[in-house]
Amino acid sequence: MAPAKRKESAEERKGRRTEEKTKGKTSELPDLRPLNVVLDTSLFVNPDVRTSLGTTPTEALETFLFLAAQIHILEFYMPPSIFEELLHFVEKDKIPADLLLILHQKPPKKHDLKTPAFLLYELIEDIRERVNKGLRIAEKAVRSTEQKKIDEIVQDMRRKYRDALREGIIDSKEDVDLLLLAMELDALLITADQGLIKWAEKLGIRWLFPEKFKEYLMSAIKRTELISAKD
Repeated sequence: MAPAKRKESAEERKGRRTEEKTKGKTSELPDLRPLNVVLDTSLFVNPDVRTSLGTTPTEALETFLFLAAQIHILEFYMPPSIFEELLHFVEKDKIPADLLLILHQKPPKKHDLKTPAFLLYELIEDIRERVNKGLRIAEKAVRSTEQKKIDEIVQDMRRKYRDALREGIIDSKEDVDLLLLAMELDALLITADQGLIKWAEKLGIRWLFPEKFKEYLMSAIKRTELISAKD
């Protein structure tokens, strides 16, 4: 004969209900982890996109650091290769010492990340098309030697050749570092580089135009203040 089931006491029932309510509330809590943001050098260096932050790379970086220090819901990252590139354009003595507390340097985990094979096929196809386009530009330049001066031909060919081979493509290890880090952190990528934007879309990486970055920071400050007020 099975033993009789022990009757639950009023105190035990109360404890069980409290535990169930607590579990329910815990599962309903929003994810309060900071959102990750990966920054490209172009945000501070490119004069066409940094205007909302400052007139010089140093001023743009200072403005960013001032705003970012007020935000607790975002974490800002930059690959070391990009950070070193940035330091060539700014006046280091004007950058506050707490830079590393706000802008984290982190290399991507190059040996752990996996990317779909179709990206390799697309990259190879893209490079092949660009090489062929570059050859056609060179051929036209040679044929125009009778109508134009040599210096004019060379200047025109260099411009067209550069556009054909470099515009809209990832063409440096620094570009790859940015993409891989954004993938690893599931981060928002801030860049003005059309090649990075193109490949970010292929990889499913979220991105934002640098022109909208200051607005994004101001919105994040307001949200930080609202969360702090509730606490």
